[in-house]
Amino acid sequence: MKQLAFDEENSNLSPREQYLRPMIDAIAQTMDLYGSNYSFGKLYGIMLFEDKPMTLEEMKNVMNMSKSNMSYGVRSLIASKMVTKLEEKQDRKDLYTAEADFFQAFKNFFTMKLQREIDVMKEALEEVIPKLENLVQTKEPSDEERQYCLKDLEKLKHAVQYYSWLQQFVDGLHEGEYFGELVNEFKTSRA
Repeated sequence: MKQLAFDEENSNLSPREQYLRPMIDAIAQTMDLYGSNYSFGKLYGIMLFEDKPMTLEEMKNVMNMSKSNMSYGVRSLIASKMVTKLEEKQDRKDLYTAEADFFQAFKNFFTMKLQREIDVMKEALEEVIPKLENLVQTKEPSDEERQYCLKDLEKLKHAVQYYSWLQQFVDGLHEGEYFGELVNEFKTSRA
């Protein structure tokens, strides 16, 4: 991809690069829908179609972003396993590459996001449920307040069931249970 390829209209782009612009934008929009920064999604899209690993400097030039913002974006993409820092270097500069397997990228991205949700909610549930249960058993609340607490406990116990199911789903996703033959067919067709 050419420098500054995706900032403004750039007449120096090849037909291939022109054709890929809507795809890269769609990737960025999709990642934005799921809580990732649009610019970082755009960077992932650009890296996905790059012919070789990229340095931060190259990414900075293509994205026309500051080096600090670019570094933050790359760290974010690495954390979600959408981008990998390679062992080899180019002129003593780190090299990065995008995860090109959409099944793997999906698995990495969503297991991370969903696990974070599960962890946050589980911690809150484990804190709140015992307190409400204790409150219901004391003489402190009025009958009306006790009824509200019981209804709240019912909702929270439903949430416990949901997050238990979601944990099983995430574990299965992480282990590759849901892709099975579809992934194998895809990998075979790419070979």
